[in-house]
Amino acid sequence: QVQLVESGGGLLQAGGSLRVSCAASGRTFSSYSMGWFRQAPGKEREFVACISWSGGRTYYGDSVKGRFTISRDNAKNTVLLQMNSLKPEDTAVYFCAASPNLVPRVPSDFSSWGQGTQVTVSS
Repeated sequence: QVQLVESGGGLLQAGGSLRVSCAASGRTFSSYSMGWFRQAPGKEREFVACISWSGGRTYYGDSVKGRFTISRDNAKNTVLLQMNSLKPEDTAVYFCAASPNLVPRVPSDFSSWGQGTQVTVSS
């Protein structure tokens, strides 16, 4: 398994941009697909985006498609989530997760999770 640590969350106004990062430890990072989920208070964990082992495939949740971009750097063991045109409804704790599956999109597909980073978007 890999250990994951998110960073980069914060408070910003609607319409702004933010990039959150996930640092992974372990020599097998490049063998995992990576994903981002988010969870707002009182709501279920929501799929945001995932990226395949090589970075060649990416998928996005409908609510963020066209605004968010996931990327990875296997040499640096990092995965990034660039978030543009942020809305108040994007407010949540954002979690990074690792999966042995090629195109994971549900929480049960993922075997390792970070602790999360808070993103708050004010109107």
